[in-house]
Amino acid sequence: MFPYSSFCTMKRKGAKKRKVRKQLFDEAGLKAFAIHLKKVRNEKGFTQEDLSYGADVSTSQIGRIETAQINPTLSTIFQIARALDVPASKLFEFKLPPGPKSKG
Repeated sequence: MFPYSSFCTMKRKGAKKRKVRKQLFDEAGLKAFAIHLKKVRNEKGFTQEDLSYGADVSTSQIGRIETAQINPTLSTIFQIARALDVPASKLFEFKLPPGPKSKG
């Protein structure tokens, strides 16, 4: 198996050149999510450690999510929602800020 980055840039004889996909990182959206998650966690009376234990996610990962340093997967968000005993939709009840203008 090839690492993802190697796979995307591999060239095969006679193959067309592939466009490498840029990883999406919506900083403004992640910051808004992070602020809201922390608010919900505090409203439920959870510490980061409590949440990490209940969601089976490391405390450092909870911290990185709440400071918008990482882009959590949906599976991680579902685990967090279950641990907080809230619908997953509750974690998305915030105003999404405008993103960067797309080129096109």
